[in-house]
Amino acid sequence: MESPESRNQLSPQLAMRVALLGGIALAIFGIIFFRLWFLQVLSGDQYLAEASSNRVRNVTIQAPRGELIDRNGTVLVENRNAVAVLVSPAALPEDEGTRERLITRLSRVLGRSTRPERCELGRRRFMRMPVECAIDSQAAVTPYADAIVEPDASRAAYSYLAERASEFPGVSIENAWLREYPLKSVGAHLFGTVGQIDEDGLRNPNYRGVRGGSIVGKNGLEFTYDKYLRGTNGAQRIEVDAQGRPKGRLTTVEPVKGSDVQLSIDARLQRVGQQALQTGIGLAQANGNPASGGAFVAMEPKTGEVLAMGSAPTFDPNDFTRPISQREYDRKYTAESANRPLFNRAISGGFAIGSTFKIVTAAAALADGQITETTPYNDTGSWVSGLQRRRNAGGAVFGTVTMERALAVSVDTYFYELGAKLNRDPARYPRGGALQDWARKFGFGAQTGIDVPNEYGGVVPDSRSADGLKAAERECRRVRRVDFCGKAYLEDTWTVGDNVSLAIGQGDFVGTPLQLATAYAALENGGTLVRPHIGVAAVGEDGRLQQRFTVDPIRRFEIPGLATIRQGLLDSTTQPDGTSTDVFEGFGKPVYGKTGTAQITNRPDQSWYVAYVPDERRPIVVAAVIEDGGFGAEAAAPAVRQILSQWFYGNPGQVRAGGSASY
Repeated sequence: MESPESRNQLSPQLAMRVALLGGIALAIFGIIFFRLWFLQVLSGDQYLAEASSNRVRNVTIQAPRGELIDRNGTVLVENRNAVAVLVSPAALPEDEGTRERLITRLSRVLGRSTRPERCELGRRRFMRMPVECAIDSQAAVTPYADAIVEPDASRAAYSYLAERASEFPGVSIENAWLREYPLKSVGAHLFGTVGQIDEDGLRNPNYRGVRGGSIVGKNGLEFTYDKYLRGTNGAQRIEVDAQGRPKGRLTTVEPVKGSDVQLSIDARLQRVGQQALQTGIGLAQANGNPASGGAFVAMEPKTGEVLAMGSAPTFDPNDFTRPISQREYDRKYTAESANRPLFNRAISGGFAIGSTFKIVTAAAALADGQITETTPYNDTGSWVSGLQRRRNAGGAVFGTVTMERALAVSVDTYFYELGAKLNRDPARYPRGGALQDWARKFGFGAQTGIDVPNEYGGVVPDSRSADGLKAAERECRRVRRVDFCGKAYLEDTWTVGDNVSLAIGQGDFVGTPLQLATAYAALENGGTLVRPHIGVAAVGEDGRLQQRFTVDPIRRFEIPGLATIRQGLLDSTTQPDGTSTDVFEGFGKPVYGKTGTAQITNRPDQSWYVAYVPDERRPIVVAAVIEDGGFGAEAAAPAVRQILSQWFYGNPGQVRAGGSASY
């Protein structure tokens, strides 16, 4: 029989198990003890600091952008203090219904629409309330940053929000700088606009180092000189309580204002230039033409400094310093009746430039040896080649003329003849002949390199470009299933008629007002193709020069018959039958000018005028176009006179249309 002692004795196997479990338990308690000791003794200070930091918020202090200043010190673009309303997406209520009610109420406080509108998030489109769209679109770029839903809140709005902060979780207000454009619509296409950087902007090398949520230049000079204008944001550490309410400021790093950028622009000339476009449009409409837009460029011909440049219709960049709804944007800027007010016709508009191109044809013919300055030409009023018959504008007959008079009274048949003589065999000259070469020497067919974005280079037509048009025509007919798209006639190759049209700046030729001003600047300065530019220097807040912006000319070249071409342009404004003598009668200074009237299929003629005044102290060249404006002397020439009158006499004066109906 088993004794009691033997029954209570543990077996060796069981004892081993108990010892093993006891050792494991002891090890676990040891690990916990040492972990607690590590956290409380060794890491206590670290976690105390981290706990304290949970009561601290870092707030970005926006740096004011530098100002844009004209050549005389007039401020063109500046800043003003404002109160911004921000929303932290992470702090908004999680419940979708509660969140929507909060955004609806916030929208009403801010005076914003609560109706859903089209909202573009990346490449997708949704229907959102405008405030909700602003939050979602900014969160897509910087998910953890606050979204600015109103950069310029009214006193009533931000006071209401400040007094009821607990009712608007995730909503905050802060001081901000708001961009302001004192000239409003004057110079808008030059200055551009600003806005929060978007997803594409973060990938743009122009914004290297910029953080999401920053205000950057979006277009125009605001974009080109953004790295100088932007400045450096500051930061402020604020202590808050458990509800996130501020208790006090800890440390502050002050923002650094951006550099001011001085421009070559003359504010008074800019304003008068914009008014002159409206004068030209009004004169055209009075003559029965449906003119509704135009552009002008005024430039210093020796340096390429742009004195003024404008486009009509224009817009007010102040519209873009605060949120604009998609419905309002569509109404103002994309509706057919708006006539593309955001489009900068001065540098991006491609036009046939009509007879203003004739200086190129004259130089090309002289350089190619086809004619001399004194070679006579008998004008009968029409030019015939095979089945082609072309006539002077208005059926005029000028008799025997030389180059000087042909320019002064704009004899079309004279230049038709030169265009035919300058035509080349496309097989031997794939880039065209002397006419195309000289058009490119004068700067047509390529960007000038001006420091304003989105410049168009235009087209100098030749056999290669003709083939490209035909390819586009074939593709258009295939896709649209039509017989003709208007790009090219497929049965034709490059013909003498194409070169004849080019000789008077028509056909498939396309140029910009800026290119035209640059070409005529070369006439004034004796053969230097300047590079137009507007930025002059970056200046610090202390007034010290930080950087001067210098540019080199595009090229220098000899212009054949320069004296004769110049005299023809002067005769056009001074001789009794000059094309713009009536417009410049009594001006008081010698004006070297040329009318242009470009015929456009299924549209009224485009009215052009370009002129320079070789004044020793204040030389200037001005080019202007009035779309659908009719004859050059009727609409564009009076606009140019107003600009010249302001430049020389400080007063645009009264103008009247006149001159001949010349193409």
